Amino acid sequence: MDTSYEQLLDRAFAQLPSLAAEKSDFKIPEVDSIIQGAKTIIRNFSQIADVARREPDDIAKYLTRELAAPVSIGDQKLTISTKAQAAVLNDKIRKYFQAFVICKECGKPDTHIEGTQRGYETLVCEACGARYTVKRS
Repeated sequence: MDTSYEQLLDRAFAQLPSLAAEKSDFKIPEVDSIIQGAKTIIRNFSQIADVARREPDDIAKYLTRELAAPVSIGDQKLTISTKAQAAVLNDKIRKYFQAFVICKECGKPDTHIEGTQRGYETLVCEACGARYTVKRS
C-alpha cells in the first residue's frame, strides 16, 4: 500500500457527489388572485402556506403589515380588504419566503422557526444547520 496522500484525496473526491448536480426543484408559488369589488382574494393561499411549511396565520399577519390592509382566512383562501395587483402580491410573497423560509446560507427552503425571545425568533435550516435571528414585529 504505497498510496500517497494526494492519490487518496483524489480518490475520495472522485467518489463524492457533484454539488452542481444537486438541484432543487423548489419554486415559490405564484399567487392566483382575483379582485372582486374592493377586495382581493388569493385562491391558492393554502398551497402557498403548505409550500412555505408555515401556519397560514403567520403569512396572513405578514401580508396585513405589508399591504396595510386587514385580511381574513376562510375556505383555504385569503381575502384582503383592498385591491391588490397580482404582481404586488407575488412580490410580497417572494419577500416573505426570502425573509422567513429560505436559508441564507444554503438557499434551501427546508427551515422551521423556533421559539420567541424578546420579540425575535430563530430560523433553523434543517439542511445545513444554520441558525438566523428573525424579527416579526
